[in-house]
Amino acid sequence: MSTNLSHMFQSAFDAVYNNRKYQYWLLQVTGWSGLCAVTFVSLTLWYSTVQWPYISHTLLQSLLGMMLSEPLHATYLVLWNRSLPWRIGLSLMAVTAVSLIWTVLRIYTFTWLTSEEGIWADFGGWYFSSFLVYLCWTALYYGNKYYYQAQVEHSNSLQASAAIKEEQLKRLNAEADARLSQLGMLRYQLNPHFLFNTLNTISALVKFRENDKAHKMITQLGDFLRYSLDNNPALKITMQQEVDALMMYLDIEQTRFGERLKLKFELDEQSKEAMVPSLLLQPLVENSIKYAVAVNEQGGTIHLISSVKDGELRLELKDTGPGEGDGRSSAKTGRRVGLRNTLQRLKTLYDDAYVFDIKLRQCGGLKINITIPYEPL
Repeated sequence: MSTNLSHMFQSAFDAVYNNRKYQYWLLQVTGWSGLCAVTFVSLTLWYSTVQWPYISHTLLQSLLGMMLSEPLHATYLVLWNRSLPWRIGLSLMAVTAVSLIWTVLRIYTFTWLTSEEGIWADFGGWYFSSFLVYLCWTALYYGNKYYYQAQVEHSNSLQASAAIKEEQLKRLNAEADARLSQLGMLRYQLNPHFLFNTLNTISALVKFRENDKAHKMITQLGDFLRYSLDNNPALKITMQQEVDALMMYLDIEQTRFGERLKLKFELDEQSKEAMVPSLLLQPLVENSIKYAVAVNEQGGTIHLISSVKDGELRLELKDTGPGEGDGRSSAKTGRRVGLRNTLQRLKTLYDDAYVFDIKLRQCGGLKINITIPYEPL
């Protein structure tokens, strides 16, 4: 039984604590009941008028006072958005008017209930007490409003601080994951297979005395490795900068594969200004070259499309890989390093506000769709 009562009391307390309307009426009833009790003790008992007409007048005047406080409440809600001088001046005018009405009602009901005469001669004293009551009511009302506002601002400040800390934590996690991704990408970029093929191509160019091409490829390789080492994947760059960086890598591969590697870029002008994670596309393109272009005697095509729609940046990367058969599934499973790397970075940077979809194409190869929030420069 005591447990049920405790639960009911806690539920009622929570309902009042979380509802401003309940709090207002609880304070109204408590305050005017308190005034009724003080009036009874200080006047009715003091003047030995403990009779029903005087007691009923004490109850009635408190009820009338609470009813007249409602127009004050509505007025103060309107005045709350006014400047402080206007709020003070108009509030005093409202208190003066309501106090006058309450005083008239108090004296009239007192005369009617008790049949006493000559009460109107003491109108000033009655009005002073009415004015003082409503002035205190106003002070308590605004005090409560300011206290609640301060609590809300403090709560908002704490929430903002927590949000900032959460954002900082996410940024730190993103930077940590980005650095891990950077190490993974460097390992992936600098794998023996890539370096061997590039250096082997350079060696062949030197052997056949194509020194200009060899020098060009060495320069391209140096620029690409320098960019990979100096670039911070935790930062975002524009789509145009990302494509420019991607071309540093593709220049090397085009020197290797020549006409076997075909590129087709369709970049919407608006999408070029979109901010994207740096080195977002390079691991995916390297996968395409390794599993789609290098394994085909005819080579292949890498097709990149970017567009902006409904506040989102949409990227589509397609390649022409192996045709029907086991080569297609092995191509998809063999690309896990670069795909996992990119997927982890997207999840870290965008939480659930991204789409990463990969599908096998009917004509062979893969199609990767990436959708992230559009963040213009």
